[in-house]
Order: sequence, then structure tokens, then C-alpha cells
Amino acid sequence: MASDLNAQLSKSTSIFGLKVWELIGIIVGALIVVILFVLTCYLTSRKKSKRANEQIPFSQIPAVSKEIKEVRVEQVSTNEFTPREGILLTIHDKSSDKESDKVLVHLGTGKTKNADNGSQSGSFHHVERDGCGSQSGEEGSSGTFGAYKNSHPITAPSPLTGLPEFSHLGWGHWFTLRDLELATNRFSKENVLGEGGYGVVYRGKLINGTPVAVKKLLNNLGQAEKEFRVEVEAIGHVRHKNLVRLLGYCIEGIHRMLVYEYVGNGNLEQWLHGAMRHHGYLTWEARMKVLLGTAKALAYLHEAIEPKVVHRDIKSSNILIDDDFNAKVSDFGLAKLLGAGKSHITTRVMGTFGYVAPEYANTGLLNEKSDVYSFGVVLLEAITGRDPVDYGRLPQEQVNLVEWLKMMVGSRRSEEVVDPNIESRPSTRALKRSLLTALRCVDPDSDKRPRMSQVVRMLESEEYPIPREDRRHRRTQVGSTEIESQRENYDTDKSDNPEPRSESKRNYRT
Repeated sequence: MASDLNAQLSKSTSIFGLKVWELIGIIVGALIVVILFVLTCYLTSRKKSKRANEQIPFSQIPAVSKEIKEVRVEQVSTNEFTPREGILLTIHDKSSDKESDKVLVHLGTGKTKNADNGSQSGSFHHVERDGCGSQSGEEGSSGTFGAYKNSHPITAPSPLTGLPEFSHLGWGHWFTLRDLELATNRFSKENVLGEGGYGVVYRGKLINGTPVAVKKLLNNLGQAEKEFRVEVEAIGHVRHKNLVRLLGYCIEGIHRMLVYEYVGNGNLEQWLHGAMRHHGYLTWEARMKVLLGTAKALAYLHEAIEPKVVHRDIKSSNILIDDDFNAKVSDFGLAKLLGAGKSHITTRVMGTFGYVAPEYANTGLLNEKSDVYSFGVVLLEAITGRDPVDYGRLPQEQVNLVEWLKMMVGSRRSEEVVDPNIESRPSTRALKRSLLTALRCVDPDSDKRPRMSQVVRMLESEEYPIPREDRRHRRTQVGSTEIESQRENYDTDKSDNPEPRSESKRNYRT
């Protein structure tokens, strides 16, 4: 029977000589194609009809832009209100019998054609009737909400006020690549502040007018990612008046960028040896103020936070100076985190020749005492005005600053080491205090170097060396008091110097 069926299906037909089974296959295939085509047409027509039903007639679409550029609230009386100025809202406080507050809401719209020029932002301010002095407010993703109990503006607004995006990391702000291109004029060469082994730093201005420094890491994705992670982990959550504040970041494609507060008064190296010298020379008081601020910042990183942060690249060019001659420690690209219970870590030797501690250079063992050594070199650099390693010196002179200083002090010629560009020379006591502090910091034995909190006390002390009874008292003190002294500077941007800015500039340079 099967052979008969095969014979019947194998017979040729009159249609192009096709066999029966071939003709059956063609018919079935054609039916499947027709069914799929009909089904597709049905689904497409149904989808179009659904869209047509949901579409709003053109006459009902508002003529104004959807973008709200500004939301502004003012307190007005009912008699002064005119309808075209905005919307009058009445706020009644159920917890009190006071008369209801009247607030006027202004809605401003931005033109769509200018939407690409910058992100939009807005603000909402409610001014209460009673003139109490307390203030509160918090930043939002599309602007700022503030509740002020007086009509006076905040004296030191956040540099992030008015920026459109919240951070995805829980701190700072997330900037798009376009935001930073606009801020830096497409990373123009005219805005370059400096270049290093890991990237270029540009000057920029955010859409809210805040000047910033944008560090664009090199497009070597692996190294850029590592540099980015290190800086974010090291100072992302840290706030100290002597540390450059990290405002936000950009992660887009292969681009990794960090946005810092802009410090526009140069760095210590420029004031001692370079471009800022045409503004005058730093006085002794200015140098000590910068070094004391640097010491406080390092003491905070080493002793007041957990895990502690070892900067690993302390040098004069990484100590920025603001308009009031406060130090701002920057560039945490080489920083390492030292967790609780760890006395040191072993890592590849990195840093700048002349500032690197000898035990770190020889063994790769790193801890906070490596930063102490580097700080001691910077302190000597500020006192003497010499480079840490100066190959331009005469053959009979020491090329290395530390060795030269030890030789001068050993031959009782310490008065001759002071930078000759300092017009008003320091007192003998002040010079001796600074030199002995620096020599303790650059001690070849890392265990004999002081902690940075001790360095702060040495620089602030009116008398040095510390009297013996004070030393005994110091040994009995617990470390918590030192940590608390460093935390006093947490999250503050106020200057130690209450003098007007122009007055302070005259006092700190000659």
C-alpha cells in the first residue's frame, strides 16, 4: 500500500510537469504565506486605529513650551496681585492661628530652540512672615527648594545650586559630556590649566556661573578607569576646608572626567619658583599659613577618617592656594586607602623624585609616614625657596635639598637657609621651630617621624622644642583628642583669616 501511495505522489501532472507531491507542497506554502500576510495587515491596521483614537486634536495642544525655566515664589498681599503676574496660592497653617500666607508663583518658560544651550533649572522659595534667622534647604534634580525664614540670601551658596542632575553615586553631581563641553568651550586649548601623566585639567564655568576645574582623564580606558575610581574613593565623600572639593563626575562611553572646585590663585610651586612670582613673593606668614593648612588636611586624611587616605604625591605643585592664601591639597590620582589594622601596604613605587620617602622608594612599603616625609620636603622648599633636587647648583653645593639642609644646620649656618626673596625675615625662634619640624618629618627612620596631628601642633606652638613637662603630658593623652581636633575642620569653607580679601593679599605677598 505504501508503494502504491509513493507511486501516486510521484506521478507527473499537467501543470509544468510537476509531480503530485511537489504541487501539494507549493499549495501548502502559498496558503501559509497568505495567512501570515492577512494577519500582519490586521495587526497593523488595528495599531494605527488605536493611535488615532488616543491622539489629541491640534486645537487642544497648548502653544507654550513644555520646558519650565524658572519657578519663582514671592510673598504678596491680595491687593497687589494681578492675574497676569502668576498664580496666587494661599497657604494655611493648621497648627497655628496665624493669618494664612499669600504666595505668588511665577512660571517662566524657555524657548525650545535654545534647549541645547544648557540644562534648565528652577527654584521654589517660600518666605514666611516671621523674621526668624534659621535657614534650611536641599538640592533637587531639577533645581533648588529652599525655605528661608528671613528675606536675606544665603552668603555662601552651594556651587551645585541649580544643576539639573543628581549623582548616581550618592554624592556630588553627574555631568553629561555635553555639559562639560559647554563649560570648557569644547575643551579648548585656551582653557588648559595643566597637564599630567593621567590627563589634562581645563578651566570651565557651569551653567549656574560656578567656575570649575575639569580633569579629563586620558582615553586609555583601563588607566582612566583606575584613576577615576581612586580619586572618587579617596575624596568623593571627604569635606575639609584645606582639600580641593570634588563636585561631580562624568561617565560617558570611554570618557572619565572629574569636576573640582576652581582654585584660581596658583599653586605653591608657582609662587615659589614659577609663573606667580610676577605677583610678588610670598611672605613668611603666608608660607606658614599654606603649610599649616596642608598639615591639617593630611592629619584629617590620616587620622580622622576610616579608611585612612595616603596621598602618595604630596608636592608643592599639588598644593593649590585660594584668594585668601589658604592651602587646598589636590590631585588624589595616586592615593591609596589604608584600612583599619593595616600598618602598611606594598605597592608599585609612584610619586615625584625628590619628594618620595626613602623606605618607600627602596621597598615599596607605603603608609602615612611616607606623606609625612613628603610634607617635610615641601616645608623645607617653602623655607629655603630651593627645589627638592636642583641640578643647576654648583658642584661643591648639595643637589639634594634635604642633604644640603642637614649640612647647613650641622655647620650652624641655619640662618643662611632662609629664602633671600623674603623681605621680612622670620624670628630666630620661628625659623628654628620650622626647621626642626621639617627635620623630624624627613627623618630616615620612618618610625621616628611624627604624625601629622603632631606636626600641626609643632607649627602652631609658640615655643619649640616642646618643654619636657609638655612632652610627658602629651604621651599620656589619648589619640581621640587628636582626631577630634582634625574633625573640627570637617565640611567648612570658612577662611581662618577674617580680614578682607584685598587686605589679606597685601599682607601675604611682597
